[in-house]
Amino acid sequence: MMQLSALLAGLCLLAIATPTPAQQLKLRLLESTDVHMYLMDYDYYQDKPSAEYGLARTATLIKAARAEVKNSLLFDNGDLLQGGPMGEYVARVKPLQPGQVHPAFRVMNSLGYDAANIGNHEFNYGLPFLKQSLTGATFPYVNANLYLEDGDGNPANDKNAYTPYVILERNFTDENGAAHPLKVGVIGFVPPQVMVWDRDRLTGQIAAHDIVQTAQHFLPEMKARGADVIVVIAHSGFEFGESVFFAENAVARLAEQAGVDAILFGHSHGEFPGRYFSNHSKTDLQRGTINGIPAVMPGFWGSHLGVVDLVLQKTAGAWKVSSGKGEIRPIWDRATRKPLVEADPRVVELVADEHAGTLAFMRAPLGEARSPIHTYFSLVGDDPSVQLIAQAQLAYARRALAGTPQAGLPLLSAASPFKTGPRGGGYVDIPAGTLSLRNAAEIYVYPNALQAVEVTGAQVREWLEMSALVYNRIDPQGPPEQNLINTAVPGYFLDTLDGVTYRIDVTQPARYQRGGKLANPEAHRVVDLRYQGQPIDEQARFVVVTNSHRASGGDAFPGLDGNNIVLRAPDENREALVQFIKTARIVNPAADDNWRLEAVPGVKLRFVSGSGGIAHLAQQPRVKLVKDNGDGSALYELAP
Repeated sequence: MMQLSALLAGLCLLAIATPTPAQQLKLRLLESTDVHMYLMDYDYYQDKPSAEYGLARTATLIKAARAEVKNSLLFDNGDLLQGGPMGEYVARVKPLQPGQVHPAFRVMNSLGYDAANIGNHEFNYGLPFLKQSLTGATFPYVNANLYLEDGDGNPANDKNAYTPYVILERNFTDENGAAHPLKVGVIGFVPPQVMVWDRDRLTGQIAAHDIVQTAQHFLPEMKARGADVIVVIAHSGFEFGESVFFAENAVARLAEQAGVDAILFGHSHGEFPGRYFSNHSKTDLQRGTINGIPAVMPGFWGSHLGVVDLVLQKTAGAWKVSSGKGEIRPIWDRATRKPLVEADPRVVELVADEHAGTLAFMRAPLGEARSPIHTYFSLVGDDPSVQLIAQAQLAYARRALAGTPQAGLPLLSAASPFKTGPRGGGYVDIPAGTLSLRNAAEIYVYPNALQAVEVTGAQVREWLEMSALVYNRIDPQGPPEQNLINTAVPGYFLDTLDGVTYRIDVTQPARYQRGGKLANPEAHRVVDLRYQGQPIDEQARFVVVTNSHRASGGDAFPGLDGNNIVLRAPDENREALVQFIKTARIVNPAADDNWRLEAVPGVKLRFVSGSGGIAHLAQQPRVKLVKDNGDGSALYELAP
């Protein structure tokens, strides 16, 4: 008995001396972003199903990812309501009726989203439409850095325009099967540049604050209110290089803020973790982290699902994130060019009426094209699709400016290609024949308003210098084969100005960098700039017809800040294009070659574009095929 008593006593002492294992709980965060109303897996521009995008297919991934774990939360990161033809149909063609739920929210309510963030494109149809649409969501929306404009010039007393953050209280199950309450704080951000991009819709009503500064204000408050986990939903991209105040892309800085446990980001239509971010010192692509914080950016149009897995430990009565990992799951296998999942039939059912209406809307005929229209080579030479936009804008502006003080000034037209590759939503590829509204919407994707600005000849030159940022610097003494296109710069940066002639010398460094900063003051890529055959008079005045995004300062082009707008048209650029085609009835789009890239002796200028361009090489004397990559892309070379 004495031995038994001693043994029991020893076991008790051992139990006291051995610390109790910390309780562990695993939480999965799921993210969709930049859906842009691609609820269906359908290409409305090509008028055929697509397995490469669509929330209907992402929904299948969502359900599978949830089934794998005990605990999960689902979020959306904005740019949901605008972008695809169905968004246009719901906002403009058959607007929501009072009490009607927006189809995007019918889908998301059905999928059980927990919270969502507001993206910059949510404002494209105006504040009343956004307000009406958001009432249909059965989950909360957050945004912390937009405030009500009170007009007193003191940002310190501004009040939030939207709920800055929410703290979701959920019961989750730990690894032993026990239930625990957990408070998950969710905060959202949008680029402050929304005040530039939608100036006409927001001025006097909304004011924007810096993303990082706003985070520094609210994160401690969320902790003080008991948030066990803080999830940042940032409709903002991942910046390289220096971070500036009021930065559009602020994710790297957000990952440095105390209290952040996970970052779900988007806006720039990229993929994180992904090889594009491999050179950033603070990223770990294997673990999907930025500065040690798990983070994801799941592409766009529902192409991927973002998945963050967090491990929480309970110590001293509090839950804390001990580790985490981020990954993105695709709906389409790019290597095999095969779908990885099928569409969720419930999503298809929920938007069937809007899908049918969008198809009828997009199929309406406008006119006829005598030659194909495509954008495979729009970044390397004057392009028929861009030329068509320029002509339409000129025709509209001539009528609109008649009788105004600017009517006698030289009129130029700035136009750019939008669909120039995977990150731009593919390529325009329209065969000769009937042109429908879907074709016009494919050529001009965004619902920008047509505007015109008055500038000097010197400003025309700087405008073109900024556009030339899309090219890498080519070293004449360097390798015999060099990449021409700077893939870090969106194709829509390449504004070409119809009405002047010029050449671009890519052996010069870019004069500007993104953000409009003068990077190389002595550099001049734009050479032999002429108006009516004569060197441009840099003191002369010109009117340039463009879009509201560019005229208001979008992408920080020099000389464009919204203060020199002389025409604010009631119509969109796309509507000007539609009117032009309807009036002409028959169009024969052909580039007039008013600009060109100069050859670099001894260097082959290489670039990647869609393999669909191979069929059009006969009409492209300066472009030759190097290699069909077999994955939908091809390597081309620009001939002298």
